[in-house]
Amino acid sequence: MNLGALSMTRRHFLGLSTAALAGTALYAPAESLLHSGKQAPLPLWHGFNLLEKFMMPHCRAYEEKDFAWIQETGFNFVRLPMDYRHWTDPDDWTELKEEVLREIDEAVQFGERYNIHVCINFHRAPGYTVAQPGEEKNLWDDREALETCALHWRHFARRYAGIPNDRLSFNLLNEPALVTAKKHYAVIEALVQAIRNEDASRLIICDGRLYGKVPPDELMPLGIAASTRGYEPFELTHYHASWVQGADQFPLPSYPLRKKETLMDKSWLKEKQIAPWKAAEEKGMPVMVGEFGAFNQTPHSVTLAWMQDCLELWKEAGWGWALWNFRGAFGILDSGRSDVAYEAWNGHQLDRAMLSLLQRYL
Repeated sequence: MNLGALSMTRRHFLGLSTAALAGTALYAPAESLLHSGKQAPLPLWHGFNLLEKFMMPHCRAYEEKDFAWIQETGFNFVRLPMDYRHWTDPDDWTELKEEVLREIDEAVQFGERYNIHVCINFHRAPGYTVAQPGEEKNLWDDREALETCALHWRHFARRYAGIPNDRLSFNLLNEPALVTAKKHYAVIEALVQAIRNEDASRLIICDGRLYGKVPPDELMPLGIAASTRGYEPFELTHYHASWVQGADQFPLPSYPLRKKETLMDKSWLKEKQIAPWKAAEEKGMPVMVGEFGAFNQTPHSVTLAWMQDCLELWKEAGWGWALWNFRGAFGILDSGRSDVAYEAWNGHQLDRAMLSLLQRYL
């Protein structure tokens, strides 16, 4: 396990970025999990997103106790959605801060200690975010942004080279939004090459386009896996979510949810949320559900009924999943729901009903 410090000066960056963006070769799949020819399914990972480095200005070290509790309750996966600004000099986005990177190293080590797969994700990458405020430069169109993003991923690839794919994966960008397949391919191709120049067999997972909703079929030649989302019906999962414009006007959701003439039930979920991704999987692109959940303003009984149908469909599909989040408004701990009889557990408030439901589908 190579967790040593790496110096990233501007001169070093310029040399690496030229190499990372040169060429258009296709890539061999990650050897230990994805095989030649048709790629094998991903392992059945089940777990949570941990948000210690999710968004500025809040930047905390990952907590070992979370990994211990996740293992104790039967889960084996964490996704780390992160904001690159945490480990970047605010005056030079090519200079990386070692003290913050060491905290990510700790999370990787906790994963090994507790037999939990760690998936590193750039929720905000140089030049791209789904959050607000947006980035000054545009990753899809700006050369400097792409070179800088490639630099960051190259550093992570070199830093963790040799760690087995059953312990660590890279999830490149969170929910690419309004981008064409052509531009998406060009950016991901460059990032994949930057990573595999340092670690040729690293398992790479790419979210679908249109906020994770559309399978990224255009990436098929790159030998990557894909990540979908579990947030539909959106009016159910984001009822009264403060960061969603108009969510305060959503009607109180029920499940199944009827929207005009459409009944959004288990059959609808299978047709809209499962079938397109199964088609991609059958072409050779393994799939998992990188995020799902319902905000704490959705009635608890509605949340659990919807969640059960999702979990049944994903089990049938053979896909792993990660709840957003572990501790917080979507999670099993300290979710702040007004209609839950919480259980005191290790100094936190546990939603035992939600935990038990998740455990039934491990």
